[in-house]
Amino acid sequence: MVGTHDGHEKAARMSAGFTQTIAALSHAIHRYFIWIVLASYFFAAVLPGPGLSIRRIDLGGVDIGGTKIALALPSLMLAFLLFNAGLGVRTAELSALVRKPGLLLSGALANTLAPLAFIVCLSLAMRPWHNSEETQQILAGLALVAAMPIAGASSAWAQNANGNLALSVGLILLTTLCSPMLTPLILHAAALVTVGDYSEDLNELASGGSGSFVGAWIVLPSLLGMAAHRLLGEKRAALISPCLKLANFAVIVLLNYSNASLSLPSVIAQPDPDYVVVVLIAAGLLCVSMFGAGYLLSRVFGAGRARTASLMFGLGMNNNGAGLVLASLELSDHPAVMLPIVFYNLIQHFAAALADKLLAATRLAD
Repeated sequence: MVGTHDGHEKAARMSAGFTQTIAALSHAIHRYFIWIVLASYFFAAVLPGPGLSIRRIDLGGVDIGGTKIALALPSLMLAFLLFNAGLGVRTAELSALVRKPGLLLSGALANTLAPLAFIVCLSLAMRPWHNSEETQQILAGLALVAAMPIAGASSAWAQNANGNLALSVGLILLTTLCSPMLTPLILHAAALVTVGDYSEDLNELASGGSGSFVGAWIVLPSLLGMAAHRLLGEKRAALISPCLKLANFAVIVLLNYSNASLSLPSVIAQPDPDYVVVVLIAAGLLCVSMFGAGYLLSRVFGAGRARTASLMFGLGMNNNGAGLVLASLELSDHPAVMLPIVFYNLIQHFAAALADKLLAATRLAD
């Protein structure tokens, strides 16, 4: 009996030590993650072959409600990320938001309307631009950014900034669950300010593939993750969380590398500096506008520092991994459309780091 007891204690110590090691490694990777993502973009530009090979892996498909869902590897990696995000949700934390949903609903509404307003203004501002094709590529790319739900990474940034985690998770869940309806609406609206083939593609995407895509690869994995959390319980879910975070880092980097392999090599092979600068400016302005919208909304509601942090990170960070996958699958004939999404994905993490520092320096009451 004594030997068995000692064995259990030893196993417990080894398990605790392993968990601490994994948690420390995750923390270290998180600290430098933006630079790791930047490195993945560099390799996508100069060594796209493996990334393109990943995109060609086809595992067949399944028929759901008469709609054929292709089991491409990038889509499965996206589903893995959303499942893990759902697994980390504590539904009990959302009860206060259900009782007072005003700020939550306003945040979700702002996340839909603010980027659409920006795209309309951008379409007017870019009319004098010398290349109408480039204008359409930028507008279509940013439309896909606007059409995606809030990124799960926003809750991690909010947590690090001592934000209101219930509000952060609530925004992610609400925009994700509503995405089968909102994504087509946003794409149809964006099609009104684009022309030619790009307008037709956005309308076709809204009418066809986008609803089934977000349902199969965003909503369903999120719900399955939440169900798994309830089955496992808080302790077991917390126990495997560090390992899942490490897996998330690896999948995010691989997904970014694979998606960027379609668009970045052409930027290197056929450099167009003025276009790249315009894309950076457009994506940067949209990102700053969305973080600013979160801050302004918090002032309207008189929110404290914690809820301000959650609103800023929520509105500023969209699930661009999903946008890239959708663009690469449905708009493969226009690979340049992915460049604004790639840039926004990178800029939003830099903007989040800056917002984190600014929030730390403010004296908003909690």
